[in-house]
Parts: sequence; structure tokens; C-alpha cells
Amino acid sequence: MAHSDRVRQILSWYGSDNPGTKANLARLLCHGTLANTGKLVILPVDQGFEHGPARSFQPNPAGYDPDYHAQLALDSGCNAYAAPLGFLEAVADRYAGQLPLILKLNNSDTLSKGHAPCSALTGSVEDALRLGCVAIGYTIYPGSAARNAMYQDFRDLTAEAKRKGLAVVLWAYPRGDGLSKDGETAVDVVAYAAQISAQLGAHVIKIKPPKAHIEQPEARKVFEKYGIPTATLADRVRHCVQSAFNGRRVVIFSGGEAKGTEEVLAEVREIAAGGAFGSIMGRNAFQRPRDEALALLRGVMDCYRGA
Repeated sequence: MAHSDRVRQILSWYGSDNPGTKANLARLLCHGTLANTGKLVILPVDQGFEHGPARSFQPNPAGYDPDYHAQLALDSGCNAYAAPLGFLEAVADRYAGQLPLILKLNNSDTLSKGHAPCSALTGSVEDALRLGCVAIGYTIYPGSAARNAMYQDFRDLTAEAKRKGLAVVLWAYPRGDGLSKDGETAVDVVAYAAQISAQLGAHVIKIKPPKAHIEQPEARKVFEKYGIPTATLADRVRHCVQSAFNGRRVVIFSGGEAKGTEEVLAEVREIAAGGAFGSIMGRNAFQRPRDEALALLRGVMDCYRGA
């Protein structure tokens, strides 16, 4: 498939990367319903590890089977499917060449209530290569007391992945003792997470939809002095995208907690209006019955196709 002008423009933003990495970015951008539009919808299924099997899959028991999720991503026209090592090892041979895969290299569980959020390494760049992935994925928790160790680990993994021709997707979820619960999704904090992610070398940055709350007093002064718009979700998304090198890094937004179809689509329309590059939507898709999940994901894609 010849690249569209938009895909060529996006690839031009990563001039320091080798042809292998750019080819894998192109595979990500040129697969599925949104191929060649410069937009992405990715199905991530790491919730079994992160939240436990019953909480994740009992609403739609077909989801206990790893095949279910890969087939859902393929049939719905997603750009890619992201999961931890075990889920990808269970399906990679059958979906080789049909569906771009992203290996989530670190994960945590809910069995410990520690005060310094930090995920363990559960996969490697070599695993991603072995499974035919286009990219690695990694989570950081800006605001955690353990953030510097995560940043350093991510830097090492990023250097290896880029050297070996893989793209890098970074989940950036602010949390820790220094942030209030509202602060985890405050517009200033989420935008800061996007900036940190871009500075760490991520190709694709995943953040949560930002709320109008401003957490940091010093940031509030700047928002007020310069009149940074925050009234609508589109305004706040626009600021987060601007914070990732003035829109020259691919920024996508999580789907968040389960909610009704119209609520999901209304939120996605606002996110698209703010200039987002797409959505990475897990629970809101795979916890629905298959027909409803397909309809929802296609509706999300329609929102971005028309943006």
C-alpha cells in the first residue's frame, strides 16, 4: 500500500529512527479500517493481569480465551492488538502477518497496595521480535516515588527496541502520593505526562482523557495568565497534543472505565475534535458481547475517519 501524504508526514517526524522502526510504524498506521488516515484505534487487553480475571472477563466470558481478543481486533478493523506476553504467545502464530501486535513489556497487579506504583518487567524486546510484533509497550507512572527507575528502564528498552527496528508505545498514567485522585487526570498533569513521554523517546503516547481540574498551583498561574482553554474535552485534548512536541508525536487516548455506548462515542467525538490521533480501547470493547463490541469499535473508527 502506497503511503498517504498524512502517513508520510507522520513518519517524517521520526527522522532519527532506522528504516526498520519506520517500517513498523507504517505497518501500524496502514492496517485496518483507518489505514492511511493517520488515525489509530488499538485494542489493548492487559486487564486480566492488571485487574484480575473475573473483573476483566466475567462480563463477557468469551474474553477468558486469548483468541477472542485477537479475532475481535482483526474483525473490527483495529490498527493493532496489544497484550502481555502470555496472551500474545497464545495467538501470535495464528495471526502472524494478519494483525499488528504490540507486546506490553511491563505489568502490575492489584494484590499489593503499595504507595509507590511500579510495574514489573514481564516481557522483553527479544520476545517482541520472536512474536513478530511491530512495537513494544510500556507503562510509566509519573508522580510515583518509583518513577525514576521506570524512566531509566524505559530508556534502556527504548534504545534496544529502536536499534532492532521496533516502534515504541508508552502508557503514561500519572499517580502517586504527590497527586490527588482528581490530579491523576488533571489537564496540567496529563499534558505533563505527554511531554515526559515525548522526551523519553516514545513514538506513540497513550494518556487518559484530561479533566478540567488543574492540580499544580504553579501550572494554574500559567493557565490563567495565558488563557489556556480548558472548558471542553476538545480544548483539553488539544493542549495535551500540543504538549507532545506541538502535535509531532502520535497521542492516543484511553477509553477508561466501562460506560454506555452513546457516552463512549460522545467522548470520542470530543477527543477527535481536539486533534487526537486515536483511541486505545479495552474494557469498553471486550466486556461487551461480540456484536456490540464490533459495533462500538466501528463507531469509534467512524468518529476518527470524519475528524
